[in-house]
Amino acid sequence: MNILINDGISPAGIAALEKANFKLFQTKVAQSQLANYINKNTIEIILVGSNTQIRKELIDQCPQLKLIGCSSIELDPIDVAYAEKKDIKVIHTPNAFSRSVAEMVFAHIFSNIRNLKNTNQDMPLEGDSRFKELNSGYSNASELQGKTLGIIGFGRTGKEVAKIALGLGMKVLVSSKNSEEISLKLNFFDGQEVSFTIPSASLQEVLKTADIVTLHVPAQNEYLITKEELELMKPTAGIINTSRGDVLDEVALVEALNDKKIAFAGLDVFEKEPHPEIQILMHPAISLSPHIAGSTQEAQDKSAVELSNQIINIFAK
Repeated sequence: MNILINDGISPAGIAALEKANFKLFQTKVAQSQLANYINKNTIEIILVGSNTQIRKELIDQCPQLKLIGCSSIELDPIDVAYAEKKDIKVIHTPNAFSRSVAEMVFAHIFSNIRNLKNTNQDMPLEGDSRFKELNSGYSNASELQGKTLGIIGFGRTGKEVAKIALGLGMKVLVSSKNSEEISLKLNFFDGQEVSFTIPSASLQEVLKTADIVTLHVPAQNEYLITKEELELMKPTAGIINTSRGDVLDEVALVEALNDKKIAFAGLDVFEKEPHPEIQILMHPAISLSPHIAGSTQEAQDKSAVELSNQIINIFAK
């Protein structure tokens, strides 16, 4: 079978597919030329990331497609329901990115509570002339040990976040649709295991209690966190969003930061990607990254292997 790998996967996935005798096309095809390329080369499987759109029109133009694979947590680039209606399998790799996203959460947390987002800007400009002043001005940092991390949404990524938090000595409180208490097992490098029981509470209770709130929920029909929710938080608290830009009202966030209702934020996703609002980009209390929370080499390798294994299990004889 012919596979077009349009957004690229890591060598581990390519090797597995080649070993299973799939014919791979690794040309990056422009969106406007995609249908023609698929038909000309009798492509039956296409693998994409976030840069290629597989919409209804393309699906109709390429009736020989049998599978669409997406190297991602979500399936936003694909009209999934329509593809499945046309008997095209749709697969993705949400498990592969959980640890990378979880680690990015703490990158943003440390960037804020240790003032790194500011010192990394100030030191190159003034580190040689105002070292003592910078030392004094940024000596108000905090430790995470003993602080409460509120996790909104407790899927695979939320669980990975909780594991890191527990390892740092934090308290963990979860807002989840699951049971009141959640069991979580922490595995260590030497084979030891420790089991924890994580308490669950309402969204409002988590917001009131947590020193830091982190969001791990799917796309919403309306904001999950608005001005009303932000006003429940402590004035010393912060909020991190690495899930979806549409779950957090950014206008309300900026107002809350300006009014000292909360202390800081960390954002990897934005309401208006790929053109975030300038008020967000320039705000001194917001740590920023360009939607790269899941973008580590390890995550890409895991995703490629997971995609290839799924394809092999479905089609290889």
